[in-house]
Amino acid sequence: MSRPITLFTGQWADLPFEEVARLASGWGYDGLEIACWGDHLDPWRWDDEEYVAGKLALLEKYDLKVYAISNHLKGQAVCDDPIDQRHRDILPDVVWGDGDPEGVRQRAAEEMKNTARLAAKLGVKTVVGFTGSSIWKYVAMFPPVSQEAVDAGYQDFADRWNPILDVFDEVGVRFAHEVHPSEIAYDYWTTVRTLEAIGHRKAFGLNWDPSHFVWQQLDPVAFILEFKDLIYHVDCKDVKMNIGNGRNGRLGSHLAWADLHRGWDFVSTGHGDVPWEMSFRALNAIGYDGPISVEWEDAGMDRLVGAPEALEFVKRLAFDAPTAAFDAAFSTR
Repeated sequence: MSRPITLFTGQWADLPFEEVARLASGWGYDGLEIACWGDHLDPWRWDDEEYVAGKLALLEKYDLKVYAISNHLKGQAVCDDPIDQRHRDILPDVVWGDGDPEGVRQRAAEEMKNTARLAAKLGVKTVVGFTGSSIWKYVAMFPPVSQEAVDAGYQDFADRWNPILDVFDEVGVRFAHEVHPSEIAYDYWTTVRTLEAIGHRKAFGLNWDPSHFVWQQLDPVAFILEFKDLIYHVDCKDVKMNIGNGRNGRLGSHLAWADLHRGWDFVSTGHGDVPWEMSFRALNAIGYDGPISVEWEDAGMDRLVGAPEALEFVKRLAFDAPTAAFDAAFSTR
């Protein structure tokens, strides 16, 4: 295949980075989408030449490449309001500091700038992540929220992310925002509004992860075609819906992952409701030739079983587009 298949290390950050690299290499992955937490990558060490060289040497040891790096956790803190215990649980001390909310946001923004710088040092062109949102708390729309409050939320996003994107432009790296509940862009229309808020900057594109579309009843294939020039990265994560019985709700009911009473759960790629074949056909149609990254998040399956299984599924289904020769022959029939 021309497109590399990678493993996102975010759900493996409890393991040492070298152990994850060893596992991924043994399973046959081409490379990694490396998370900036655990001991996997530290953006604050972007200018430590020995540190960067050590990471590249470790990848070479296991015959792996790095095609993208991800910093969802710190990106989340850039715009979020409120900043609370949830953030304390996912942020390192260097970002959390004394916990003052605005200080947390500013330090998170600085880490995102450093993430772009680290990506450039690693020879990586894409950083994947979240943006956070000051207006996600209003998504239920009751008590009623004014249009002015929503507008202010998008302005807050633009004010906080434009300086970050300036650094991305400076070092020649792109940000691929994962459209996802709790973010400034979580569905089709909020994605349109987000792009408008920053003037359609080319430094800001999209990470296509279909799992979050399906449980919102959005069409992941149409999303690829609509935003064809902005699909900067692809994460493969599946979701299984379990609604229609009058009890299980689409919002998950505050139940734990893998609880069978939930209305949806992430499952191993190929075991859920994502239309994978049509999705890969759409990726071919738009000419996407970047990495296909497996994101493992199935709480109901042993990841040491599921991750290699997911790789084989993607290898089988993520077929290449027809060659120019085939197109020419077909057009003359």
